[in-house]
Amino acid sequence: MSDLFGNPDNTDVQPDGVLSGSEHANVPLAVRMRPRTIDEIVGQHHLLAAGSPLRRLAEGTAAMSVFLWGPPGVGKTTIAAVVSRQTNRRFVEISAVTSGVKEVRTQLETAKRELARGTYTVLFVDEVHRFNKAQQDVLLPAVENRLVTLIAATTENPSFSVISPLLSRSLLLTLKPLTDDDLSLLVDRALDEERGLGGRFSLAPEARAGMLAMAQGDARRVLTYLEEAARGAEARGIQLIDLAILEQSVDRAAVRYDADGDQHYDVISAFIKSIRGSDVDAALHWLARMIEAGEDPRFIARRLVISASEDIGMAAPTVLQTCVAAAQAVQLIGMPEAVLNLAHATIAAATAPKSNAVTMAISAARSDVVNGHIGNVPLHLRDGHYAMAKDLGHAVDYKYPHDFEHSIVAQQYLPDELRGRQYYRPTHNGNEAQIAERVAAVRQILGDLSASSQQ
Repeated sequence: MSDLFGNPDNTDVQPDGVLSGSEHANVPLAVRMRPRTIDEIVGQHHLLAAGSPLRRLAEGTAAMSVFLWGPPGVGKTTIAAVVSRQTNRRFVEISAVTSGVKEVRTQLETAKRELARGTYTVLFVDEVHRFNKAQQDVLLPAVENRLVTLIAATTENPSFSVISPLLSRSLLLTLKPLTDDDLSLLVDRALDEERGLGGRFSLAPEARAGMLAMAQGDARRVLTYLEEAARGAEARGIQLIDLAILEQSVDRAAVRYDADGDQHYDVISAFIKSIRGSDVDAALHWLARMIEAGEDPRFIARRLVISASEDIGMAAPTVLQTCVAAAQAVQLIGMPEAVLNLAHATIAAATAPKSNAVTMAISAARSDVVNGHIGNVPLHLRDGHYAMAKDLGHAVDYKYPHDFEHSIVAQQYLPDELRGRQYYRPTHNGNEAQIAERVAAVRQILGDLSASSQQ
């Protein structure tokens, strides 16, 4: 394991060392152009005002641990490095993808020894949402006792992915996507500064617009595009980076989304509605549009998984498995190969029979609960595996379905207030036609059909 800039384990990172060694030509442009001070950070104005917690942390006037929540490429790692540099502390990075409890304990023990010598440690945990509960529990004493300054980065809502005790002892800071103005400023810096491209290239307006559109608020992505385009221009012996060079260098068309983001949502909406409408060719077109525009493939995959249950459901239940597999493949394989997985899932979803019965069923059930139609659990369904349960009548009259023909027996499963309620109304599309027949037969055995007519 090494820290952010290639320092080996347990190496003391001096204040000049966090970003030192990142200015030679072989280091990626996005790394060379990392801000060195908090004032060089682009965007996140809501977090960088005078007296703000983040600025006080960077200035060394506050001792706290923080969670940085935001999309990729908005400065989470940069903030951690700047804090370490400006506060003259050791900087150690661990990735939740590759590190386990053993690695975390090792770093904390090292931090404890260094603290005894008077050296504080900034521990940066990337993708902290990938740590399980046990791994997060290991961090808790160190945070509570301020053994380290924990800076944890996540792209997922910490309220759902981080244990409450750890989150309650830290400050949660939400980072926003960078604007086109923010990205344009980064591009100008990279074009002009010696640690960047040193003024050797100029950027045509249409190439700049295409670059910003494809970056989608991601600083790392826009600087990677610029670096590749500069290499393309250099290979042709020219200094002007135009749209043609950009397209050829990054191997994708500069399909522009609207500046206000409307087109982004319009395209994903057209994609989902084409799948819902079973137009496979239209669905593939919108998929291609998103891919060529640089859309996050994980976002596309998530929408496919949702569509598989929302619009297809039990009419073709294996489509959900296909879409989940595609989402996993996007994570494991990455682009560009994962394009095939997304296309596979898109075709499976678009050509499948459709049903929104699952969507309607859970919506109806939730509506009853929200409106107070709940009732008590029937006595025979209650837990009977504890002392006194029998005396209370719990589970006494429960009929074990496997003791009966077809493993079905007539008994009440819903609360008294909801007897006879039918939420799931299967269609006769695809696989759901067979399910509809079985559901009707089962309901007749359970004796709910006659009761439902009273609703």
